[in-house]
Amino acid sequence: MKDTHPDMEERFFRMILERSAEERLRMGFEMNAMVRRLVTASILQDNPEASDEEIKIGIFRRFYGNDLPPEIAEKMRFEEDKRKIVNRPTKP
Repeated sequence: MKDTHPDMEERFFRMILERSAEERLRMGFEMNAMVRRLVTASILQDNPEASDEEIKIGIFRRFYGNDLPPEIAEKMRFEEDKRKIVNRPTKP
């Protein structure tokens, strides 16, 4: 969906290009940090008890999961399943 008028889109890009390379790079880093915070919040909303490792895996999957070759995605699933089995709580 594209709901931005072409004139406004052009104006926006001109404003961005008027900034220095350092400012544009800083903006990119800030946007990346914001997206990571949003993804982390989403992961924690689904699983409030998620460990740091589970959060890192979740972020990786959200960012790169659809771009991974199938054999690597399958290996990641296998490794995650192994961790779940090893870390499964024991019954009292």
